[in-house]
Amino acid sequence: MARLFGTDGVRGLANADLTPELATAVAAAAARVLAETDALHRPVAVVGRDPRASGEMLEAAVVAGLTSAGADVLLAGILPTPALAYLTGRSGADVGIMLSASHNPMPDNGIKLFARGGHKLPDVVEDNIEAALRTPFARPTGAEVGRVRPLLGGPEQYVEHLLSSIDLSLEGVRVVVDCAHGAAYELAPLAYRRAGAHVTAIGAEPDGLNINDGCGSSHLDPLMRAVLADEAHLGIAHDGDADRCLAVDGDGNVIDGDAILAICALALRDGGRLRQDTVVATVMSNLGLHNAMGANGITVHTTPVGDRYVLEQLNREDLSLGGEQSGHMIFREHATTGDGLLTAMQLMARMAATGRTLGELAAVVQRLPQVLINVKVSDKLAVAASDEVAEAVNAAQDELGDSGRILLRPSGTEHMVRVMVEAPTQHQADAIATKLAEVVAVA
Repeated sequence: MARLFGTDGVRGLANADLTPELATAVAAAAARVLAETDALHRPVAVVGRDPRASGEMLEAAVVAGLTSAGADVLLAGILPTPALAYLTGRSGADVGIMLSASHNPMPDNGIKLFARGGHKLPDVVEDNIEAALRTPFARPTGAEVGRVRPLLGGPEQYVEHLLSSIDLSLEGVRVVVDCAHGAAYELAPLAYRRAGAHVTAIGAEPDGLNINDGCGSSHLDPLMRAVLADEAHLGIAHDGDADRCLAVDGDGNVIDGDAILAICALALRDGGRLRQDTVVATVMSNLGLHNAMGANGITVHTTPVGDRYVLEQLNREDLSLGGEQSGHMIFREHATTGDGLLTAMQLMARMAATGRTLGELAAVVQRLPQVLINVKVSDKLAVAASDEVAEAVNAAQDELGDSGRILLRPSGTEHMVRVMVEAPTQHQADAIATKLAEVVAVA
């Protein structure tokens, strides 16, 4: 049987793959595995969601599962995933559950789980929860059934937390923020204004159906146009649950997660807060990031894709900063997970502190031409086992030698294999990636 948990929780087509019955069962199992129940302690869970329509249905199912396992529920409403993680820790809850499919299209949804302190779960704990799905348990009755109440003041507490992460005003910074009609549609503009920035918000009118629809971090063209039209200094793009941040400079150029990671690493290093002068990145990061960090005396450690793996490495080695090319950044001093709003605050603070444009700051990374093709497949395991795919990859790597690299990675959340190629020229990267994608598609 395929593993239930992917790279970031349980995700699928809402009411088809991710049904209310499954959501109820996962929530009940999570409460039993993560909560320490004794005579003096009733388990507590914090539940939040993004604005997609199916979140209303799944929220009701998750609340039913938690309370059926004897957990009291604090309903946080619509808010970003990093806010849910922060509030899980701040409230002392045993469990945090965020209902979101992040950057996925509206019909999808997902369940992201957090343990006490707002930490994502290691694989072994996810496996324990999956095993608990198949284990009968004694259901509480009467007064032992969980209760439900709103979590009061949560959004304001999170905004104050963001503001405390910088020590200067953002006055004079003109920013356009694309909220992807998602969970940050209120809090991102509010936080940036409270920090002193002049803010124009787009993608900030969610109706339950338009989340990530031609906007946000997966669709940067509207933000690029808005930055140029507004003569802004930069644009910030969040995804549906705002755990990631990509950017656009004042000239409309895209600033990806590798460049953002480099900018923030240098800011922390200059402030004496980059522990061991080391950052953590994933296998998807461009070789240009490694070259830029090396030139500045900063070591890069590499993990599999997924911000929880980045966080595990940060914790294991007591480091400060890690991130992904996709825009997930973890500032370990301030957060337990990727936080797009926190990242944007740090990025704008670096601009304000140095007086330099975002384009100037990002120029530290000279990217190798990189191509990423998402290939839809019916069986990711078959692709991994294919001799034809292996032969094609080996031939392409022989062609590149030490001047580039190839990475084939099955998506943890979708029926896709991601084909990534870096090469000395864009033409060569395009040609190799296209050839490999054709082989993967028929494997």
